[in-house]
Amino acid sequence: MKVTQTNIRHLNLDELEKYFEEIGDKKFRAKQVYEWIWLKHAHSFDAMTNLSKELRVKLNEHFTLPALNVDATQYSSDGTIKSRFKTVDNHLVEGVLIPTENRYTACVSSQIGCSLSCKFCATGYMDRKRNLNYDEIYDEVVLINQQTERVYNKKLSNIVFMGMGEPLLNYKNVLKAIERISSPDGLGMSPKRITVSTAGVAKMIKQLGDDKVRFNLALSLHAANDVKRNEIMPINENNNIKALIEALNYFYKQTGNEITLEYILFQDFNDSLKDADELIKIYRQVPADLVNIIEYNPIEAAKFLKPDEEAVEKFMNHLSKNRVNARLRRSRGKDIDAACGQLANKDQMVAESN
Repeated sequence: MKVTQTNIRHLNLDELEKYFEEIGDKKFRAKQVYEWIWLKHAHSFDAMTNLSKELRVKLNEHFTLPALNVDATQYSSDGTIKSRFKTVDNHLVEGVLIPTENRYTACVSSQIGCSLSCKFCATGYMDRKRNLNYDEIYDEVVLINQQTERVYNKKLSNIVFMGMGEPLLNYKNVLKAIERISSPDGLGMSPKRITVSTAGVAKMIKQLGDDKVRFNLALSLHAANDVKRNEIMPINENNNIKALIEALNYFYKQTGNEITLEYILFQDFNDSLKDADELIKIYRQVPADLVNIIEYNPIEAAKFLKPDEEAVEKFMNHLSKNRVNARLRRSRGKDIDAACGQLANKDQMVAESN
């Protein structure tokens, strides 16, 4: 009779210890295996060289050890690196390494595709195939960190959940992935260096507050009134701006964590001084540390255009005059479709040779 195999990474340390006791082996084997999985990033049981061959065979019979692999890579002229990862069931998902003078940031995905259909985002025009499991999200970070070490001789300094998918619609896996990423027996990264970006699921923003999470939160606002936001982000119809303001205040009251508002400028849609005034009004109702004004990166499927520099400058100056802590975020990796809103598993990526 065939043994039903379990993904070994879905067992915690206590469960692993119980398994080794049940097969009559020593309890400390669990810690050895756990370290291979989470600290040494082993992708097979055969790689666990301090275990006997017999034990490795037994583990292979009882468990699976699925892992993401880098399927293709693109290098931007500005140093940005986009990776396409392949899952064990042959789905594709993208992640990006964004190097700057002081930071090396991994932009990771939480879902394969997306169900939210935001009109300006390439991923929004894809179907959602499934959620990524927490170990797959962890693999994204590990692989991008290895890339950072190989190319820049540095470690990742920050992680943003701003890739494919809506993190708060994959709530448990995202939180579990962050727990593993920030754990001393994982990557040991401070939660304060991790930001989860949401299109605005008010109920789940409040849940983050109830769960007393320690990472930062970013809201993809992109329009400062409900009429315009409904037009470009269908999620707003059930999560309007009033509900989001309430949820963000609740989150801050419960956690005290940093909140950022994200706002992409679209030509002749949300880039007027009237739009800026509406954004200022929201900013004053939310305990936001920063407003990120983002350059729009055009995609084939959408009608939107990027405003000219003069319009951007007027918008930024108006925010500054009204004491809004705003920063213009210039796009990175545009030449390889790695910039904000461009992730869509396009076919022009170069397949990995190793």
